[in-house]
Amino acid sequence: MKKLFSEIPYIRGSRIVLKKLTEADADALRELVSSDNVYRYLPTFLFERRYDDVGYVIERLYDECLKESIILGVFMNGTFCGLAEFYVFRDEFHKISVGYRLLERFWGMGIATETLSLMINYLYKETDTEIITASTMVENTASANVLRKNGFDLVVQGSSEDWGFEQPSTVDKWIR
Repeated sequence: MKKLFSEIPYIRGSRIVLKKLTEADADALRELVSSDNVYRYLPTFLFERRYDDVGYVIERLYDECLKESIILGVFMNGTFCGLAEFYVFRDEFHKISVGYRLLERFWGMGIATETLSLMINYLYKETDTEIITASTMVENTASANVLRKNGFDLVVQGSSEDWGFEQPSTVDKWIR
C-alpha cells in the first residue's frame, strides 16, 4: 500500500485521466479559476485561487500545496476539464476529504461522477485510506447527486462553516 502524499498519482479510467498539471494547462486553469459560476459553491480560499498568476500556481502546486492536498487535473481525451483534490489528510485515522470542480462546458456529462469514482478506487485500492469525506453547500444539489451515485452517505445536514464568504456557509457533510 502506498502512503497518500508519498507520490503524485496518475489515475486512468475508461475516458478520464487524473494527473499532475503542467505549464501547458495554464490557459485552461485560468479559464476555470476565473469562472465565478464554477466557484459559487466552493470555499474562497482554494489553492488555485490564492494567486493571480496561474503559472505560479502550477509551479507551486506540487511543493507548497502537497503538504496539505494533492490537486490533479481532470482530462477527457487529453482535454483539461477541471480539478480533482485530495485534502485534509489525517494519517492517524486513515481519513481524507475529496473535492472536484469542472469547467462549465463539461457539466452534465458524467465527468464528476467518473472522476470521483476513480478517486475512490485509487484511495481504497492503492492507499491505506479507510474513510473518505466530502462537504457540499446545501444549494449544490448536482454535487450532492455525484456523491450519492458514488456511495456517500449524508451524515450532517445544514452545518454552519466558514468558507471565506461574508456570512458562514451552510454545508452538508458526507462520508463513504
